[in-house]
Amino acid sequence: MLNNVIDQANMKKLEALNNEKVMANLKLAVELCKPAKVMVITDAPEDIAYLRQLAVDNGEEKKLNMEGHTIHYDAMQDQARDKANTKYMLTEKVNWGMDINYIMKEEGLPEVLSYLDGAMAGKEMLVTFFSLGPQNSDFAIGAMQITDSSYVVHSETILYRTGYEQFKKMNGSKDFFFFLHSAGELDERNNTKNVDNRRIYIDLEENRVFSVNNQYAGNSVGLKKLAFRLAIKKAHGEGWLAEHMFIMGVHGKPGRITYFAGAFPSACGKTSTAMIPGQTIVGDDIAYLKKVDGKIMSANVEQGVFGIIRDVNANDDPEIFASITTPREVIFSNVLVKEGKPYWLGMGEETPKDGENFSGEWFEGKKDAKGNEIGLAHKNARYTVRISELDNADVLADAPEGVETKGLVFGGRDSDTTVPVAEALDWAHGVMIGATIESETTAATLGAQGVRVFNPMANLDFIAVPLGTYIQNYLDFQNGVEEETKVYGTNYFLKDENGKWYNGMLDKKIWMLWAEGRVHGDFEALKTPVGFIPKYEDLKKLFKDNLDKNYTEEDYDQQFSIRVDKYLDKMERMNTIYSKVDMPVEFMAELENQTKRLVEAKEVYGSVICPCKF
Repeated sequence: MLNNVIDQANMKKLEALNNEKVMANLKLAVELCKPAKVMVITDAPEDIAYLRQLAVDNGEEKKLNMEGHTIHYDAMQDQARDKANTKYMLTEKVNWGMDINYIMKEEGLPEVLSYLDGAMAGKEMLVTFFSLGPQNSDFAIGAMQITDSSYVVHSETILYRTGYEQFKKMNGSKDFFFFLHSAGELDERNNTKNVDNRRIYIDLEENRVFSVNNQYAGNSVGLKKLAFRLAIKKAHGEGWLAEHMFIMGVHGKPGRITYFAGAFPSACGKTSTAMIPGQTIVGDDIAYLKKVDGKIMSANVEQGVFGIIRDVNANDDPEIFASITTPREVIFSNVLVKEGKPYWLGMGEETPKDGENFSGEWFEGKKDAKGNEIGLAHKNARYTVRISELDNADVLADAPEGVETKGLVFGGRDSDTTVPVAEALDWAHGVMIGATIESETTAATLGAQGVRVFNPMANLDFIAVPLGTYIQNYLDFQNGVEEETKVYGTNYFLKDENGKWYNGMLDKKIWMLWAEGRVHGDFEALKTPVGFIPKYEDLKKLFKDNLDKNYTEEDYDQQFSIRVDKYLDKMERMNTIYSKVDMPVEFMAELENQTKRLVEAKEVYGSVICPCKF
């Protein structure tokens, strides 16, 4: 069958890899999916150019007016990660200490293979190779992707480093990840037709993922959150961390750059933090962290950004806005297009009353089959752009050794409890801060919005080991590190009683500059039951010097008052969750101590404590 669909030139590309597992994967995919043709993509520029053009030729993308810009639409019911149908395939049941989606492998594997059977009939199969992490480094993990979607692999050539040459150097090693995807049967708009049969099944034992009947990148781009789950399991077996984190260089005093890694759930300010004006970006989504010679080194798994475009505008996110409104290679997805120009929600300019979007021809007031009004663009609409083309790309973004990481940041989406920034009392307390993230749900995942959910390390959807093991590995990760890594909790979403935001979009710059100064001992801080918080005079100067903003004492008191009852409610929720899990003794002690500090403070100062009391 292989000989019928692959020509001699493409076969030679595969044979040059000298890898039996690569050939076995291809044989499985061809016999199962039955493509009309197989194309092997190398690192060569002409191969990458072929993919770009193919995406346009087959209608998965359309060119826009600006050079390098294209638009891709997903099906109406394929606009976000499908958590319900993303499952681990297990051969035996494990006590994970949390709810996970799983299916027994004896049932799940035949099911997903049945949906893939013949899924590429009449289509071209694309075989691609990538490097997760910088090429030729200790961070790099090889990834083999097979798909019938040129949009998927076009996206991956922007988001990831090519890896064909790296596979040549692997000497036939089986230690790589494998992803098989098909968009399935397509409709007249080249969208997945059988979305009801969407499946994303993860085989942790074989380091492979099967995905079918979907196009939205969070479900179809195997190297993103699907590979991430495989990497988490691999990391925890080898003593390092794979985390849902950005990596950024914070520019403090002249000539000083301090690198931070930070975890935020989707739509909670993660990318906009990594893209703060005046700072530099290494990566915005997934990081590998390793201990090297007593230091924590981190590397960006990716080389591009797949970001939520909603509310990206020139005032609030100037770096991102500039990067996607100038000529360069950018894929827009699920936004409105009129006369070759893209428009999205919250872009800061007047938008058309009609055009084309993910629903087809669109007009203001258009409704879906259930009678719900369809917006001009989806709330989870995205842009895909390469980091190296950004003006604020860090000079070490592709450094094989990674960057020395001095601090971790954890943030959620919390309207009434957590202060804008606080430094953990120590590493173990910092792990507790990360493990107790709560976040109100958004349009980034399918389902109800506005529901507050527990999301440890912003990683709940992706943790691929039992929760207690995951937290213990976090606690142990500081062992052998020369200087204790500082940890910060942030919250950009505090509101007053009328629902008004306490902070502007750019205030996060001040929180990060304060954290950077703390790493180097530039600022003193106030010790509170929930960690160290800034002093007013330091924030006042930072706001004036960096945002030319008059930060008042009233602002400070509103934002940094400790809402004890709210914190205690949160700790009760966390204790309820973690008391049912086999957790490390050290971690449970941190929960207990946090609660004790809050109770003692309330007895002295009351239920809402002004920072001046500390």
